Amino acid sequence: MKELTEVIGQVRGWRRGWTERTKLQRIDLYTRVTLCALPWIFLVSWGLLPLGATLDRGPAAMALGGAFFAVNAVQCLLSNRNVSLSFAHYRGSEPFPMRRLRLPAALLAVLTGLLVALAAVGGIKDEGLALLVLDLPVAFTIPYVLLVPVRTYLLHCAAFAVVLIALLAAVGVPGGLLFGAALSLVVVFLLVLTSTRPSAWSMSVMWQAEDARDMQARLAVAEERLRFGRDMHDVLGRNLAVIALKSELAVELAQRGNAAAVDQMVEVQRIARASQQEVRDVVRGYREADLPTELLGAKGVLEAAGISCTVEGADGPAGIGAPPAIQAALGWVVREAATNVLRHGDPRHCVIRLTTAAGAVVLEVENDGAGAVPEVGGGSGLAGLRERLAALGGSLEAGAAGDGLFRVTATVPLTAPRGLPSPAPRSISREER
Repeated sequence: MKELTEVIGQVRGWRRGWTERTKLQRIDLYTRVTLCALPWIFLVSWGLLPLGATLDRGPAAMALGGAFFAVNAVQCLLSNRNVSLSFAHYRGSEPFPMRRLRLPAALLAVLTGLLVALAAVGGIKDEGLALLVLDLPVAFTIPYVLLVPVRTYLLHCAAFAVVLIALLAAVGVPGGLLFGAALSLVVVFLLVLTSTRPSAWSMSVMWQAEDARDMQARLAVAEERLRFGRDMHDVLGRNLAVIALKSELAVELAQRGNAAAVDQMVEVQRIARASQQEVRDVVRGYREADLPTELLGAKGVLEAAGISCTVEGADGPAGIGAPPAIQAALGWVVREAATNVLRHGDPRHCVIRLTTAAGAVVLEVENDGAGAVPEVGGGSGLAGLRERLAALGGSLEAGAAGDGLFRVTATVPLTAPRGLPSPAPRSISREER
């Protein structure tokens, strides 16, 4: 297909601005911001409200309460720093350096000691203890739950809960408050588990799907390169073999003084010039387009770009039943229309439809990305297609079709009017050589 490699190369840039990648990046950012904000929400609510009671419980309670709030704020900052790295670790894209957990783990131990000390000096009200316990492990567990298996996370949470409840019981906290503290720990551990890991799993699945679409586009590029390589091999392989054989024959004839050597070299010259022309045809895309191939190629490229594509009537009389000249002309239309669908607007779906009406083949390429005007200049745009179709007595129309649709319609009569030349590849001037 004409300039297919260039078109697919532009797909990734186009998708960054107009396809699911931008939306996915926004969802990813929203998820990370939410997880970063969660520790701060707990800090200024469950973590701050109970500490207000320390203001009238003496200097020791005030100092312990202030220290608890300050250390908790530092823990929230460290949690925010580790969220992105823990996401990358969960997705398997980058390992998390476990040394970054040393300071958060130490701060969690300090917070636990401060909470037990507050309970020991009576610095908080009875109902405030459950709220502080609810806030205590949030900042540490949000990144930690993404770094270890669920089983390991639950075992470590259970061990922490046992230690905390034992310390609170040791300083004389009543059994009812101990039960409330244990219930708070269960709630917060499960809350972090059910909110963080499913979010990370969803983002991981969506990014994997996006990577798969990128891989599909790269495979399409590789397939086009292989196709181009096969064409070059088909064009040059046989001709070069013939040139080599005739050159050897000419050398032998010349050594024997046979005049037929000149004829052989003339034939070599003719084959070389023909090969040069064929190579130009391959490189510059001057070979006649094949309609079935162009339809398959357009469908593959559009779907690789995230655009669903439906082809109708390709196997009917308007497709394989049309004369070769008409198929070639319509193949050029499919090629150019698919390029314009990729380069213009923000389409989600494209329909390529082949029908017959009033003794003519009608090709419609319709997409829901209206709003941009396709290029119309030069021989590679719609103007060039109109000239090509006019050679067969056909016509081309392009424009908005209502409801956000953009439609390109090519009509070619099955019987070309008399006096109209058949389409042929453009000749190459000496200057272009």
